[in-house]
Amino acid sequence: MIAHNRPTLGSEEHAATTRVLASGWVAQGSEVEAFERELCDFFNLPGGHAVVVSSGSAALYLALWALDGKNKKIGFPVYSCAALRNAVGLIGGQSVYLDCKGGGVNVDTEAALACSLDVLIAPSIFGIPVALPVAPNYKIIEDLAQSIGAKVRGERIGLRGEVGICSFYATKMMTTGGQGGAVISRDKALIDAVRDFREFDCRDDDKLRFNFQMTDLQAAVGRVQLNRLPEFIENREKWFAIYQSAGLDLLDDNSDGVEPVRYRMVMRCDEPSRVISVLASAGIKAIVPIETGELLDHPARHPVAAVLSKTTVSLPAYPGLGEDVVSRIARIAKGAS
Repeated sequence: MIAHNRPTLGSEEHAATTRVLASGWVAQGSEVEAFERELCDFFNLPGGHAVVVSSGSAALYLALWALDGKNKKIGFPVYSCAALRNAVGLIGGQSVYLDCKGGGVNVDTEAALACSLDVLIAPSIFGIPVALPVAPNYKIIEDLAQSIGAKVRGERIGLRGEVGICSFYATKMMTTGGQGGAVISRDKALIDAVRDFREFDCRDDDKLRFNFQMTDLQAAVGRVQLNRLPEFIENREKWFAIYQSAGLDLLDDNSDGVEPVRYRMVMRCDEPSRVISVLASAGIKAIVPIETGELLDHPARHPVAAVLSKTTVSLPAYPGLGEDVVSRIARIAKGAS
């Protein structure tokens, strides 16, 4: 069975983990520090403006904590991962559920302006950059869980709000070996606060902190994957072009200056279950990217998200597939749609 998604790992990642194991130091240490420096370089930030942590969920929680999210009105899209709702609940925020903007998959940030929000969590779903207002009346956490490397007007996204977060889960654009995340910001004071929270032990005060540390084993894999990210993005773009040339109706954004990364290749169709069944019979795993039951609020209150959950199929898109395999998937998907 061709998997729907899988990590792209090879000899470089193996060598990196072997090096760390041989060093005898596998907890947070020099590899973590190096990974943070390299993330700053990637995002064109000064040194010290990135903190890596144990997971993307941890990164989101810490971003909300740094923005004093307790009791604040925090908006986020219903068409997204449960980690958003969980983090808002754990920080003690007031959840404000938002629909997608008509014609796309990202949160309707214009509608959010009318909700008297304190904070908006704004993910770029499936690698398609979310459109953000120029002068919002709320703070923004830009969520790069599915979109690290995407650009708007030539600039990598992630720093258009107060803080950005990354997820390095096993099947994201890049991984740190299963779990991992990062917090980035132009605001050094905010990053310093997050770093202080992460350093939970051997402190001479009574502040409450928590162990959200990344290990050197994770960071070593992440450093290799970050270096390989341009290769991953290039391959995914090739697969997207093959699917598109086969005539599949793929979710995209053709706006001037918008450069998505193809984390998910999602086709619109009237009968997702039929497409998924036909592909499965050919040994190909496809999924509904976000099922109706996975929406973070009642579907009736969010009609755009509800329609998306019933009319989309996500096709295999990971970098290791190969052109012949993708062409075969495209032919079968087209015949089934």
